[in-house]
Amino acid sequence: GAGTTDAQHVAVEFVHPVIVGKRSLPALSLASDAATMLGTAARLGFDEVFAHQVHVLSRPQDIALGLSDDENVRRGLATARAAGLLTLSLGPGGSADDVDHRITVSSLDPRICKEAYVTAYHVLWELVHVFLDSPGAPAGEGGVEGLYPFLYGKGSDPDQTLAATAESIRQKLAEILELRAAVGREQASAVADCARETADRFRSDATLLAFGNGGSSTDAQDVVQTFMNPEPPAPALPALGLTNDVAVLTALSNDVSFDVVFARQLAAFGRPGDVAIALSTSGGSRNVLAGLDAAKRLGMLTIGLAGYGGGRMAESSAVDHLFAVPSSSVHRVQEVQTTVTHVLWEAITHELSAELPPPPPAPG
Repeated sequence: GAGTTDAQHVAVEFVHPVIVGKRSLPALSLASDAATMLGTAARLGFDEVFAHQVHVLSRPQDIALGLSDDENVRRGLATARAAGLLTLSLGPGGSADDVDHRITVSSLDPRICKEAYVTAYHVLWELVHVFLDSPGAPAGEGGVEGLYPFLYGKGSDPDQTLAATAESIRQKLAEILELRAAVGREQASAVADCARETADRFRSDATLLAFGNGGSSTDAQDVVQTFMNPEPPAPALPALGLTNDVAVLTALSNDVSFDVVFARQLAAFGRPGDVAIALSTSGGSRNVLAGLDAAKRLGMLTIGLAGYGGGRMAESSAVDHLFAVPSSSVHRVQEVQTTVTHVLWEAITHELSAELPPPPPAPG
């Protein structure tokens, strides 16, 4: 579920750092290999899909990060702890000593928890690079030095450094909350209008198709699973992620161009009246813009989410509804976009809840 998209997002953050000059760090999402997961589930049971991979793949110097409190995640972390890995959990439950570090959110709303955990692992990523880059060295320009300037410079006291780090995190979280609130105040009417039009499309048997690159790819997948697999009584709505099929993505990239990986899929799957939702932190990714153009030509409703005030998306006539985050920070943009897509889903399902029949019972 949502924890899978978070695990994939964390892996992207560490392998492909958004701050130029930071080192690529090895990170792997154990939820990405569908063949291994399904094979393990069939042979050992679904509760073992992560524990089995940890047992086979991990080394004692590795780190295991769990992103929910489901039984398979708990077993994966327990296997990691027994093997000597450093263990971290972003999720409720568990005892005080079953993992080395645990961050929890005091909310019963899974979407609020998700939004808080996105911020948590973004800040964690930043701080890992800060401490890897040897606090105490002379400060450089930009990068993480600009995010945490007090950690750079000679003669830092360790206790003072940790206290200053904690205070900086509190200030950063306050800034994030204010950015979310500002976007909410300024774009609430636009979200409501988009929700009403999207609900009208679903009433006419539309499918939602979502796409983006990198971290935005995992956010697009989160949009899909939010619509496809909501907690009852919310209706399940048809949605498709255009970043899920690695064979299609690599075939199009190799045989044609990476710029068409979304446009060609929209030509294959999209129908007039469907809904396309595109996510980009810059608003300028060529394949995302090409996808929006293709969706518009097909007669689909197009929704764009971008940072940097909208980027090139703001200049495109192919975007029916644009939600632009006024920030140049990739992490802050993604955090606000997560909130926007959650609120949009809530508004759409509210529009539809009195009209659609209840979902059929789950098999078995």
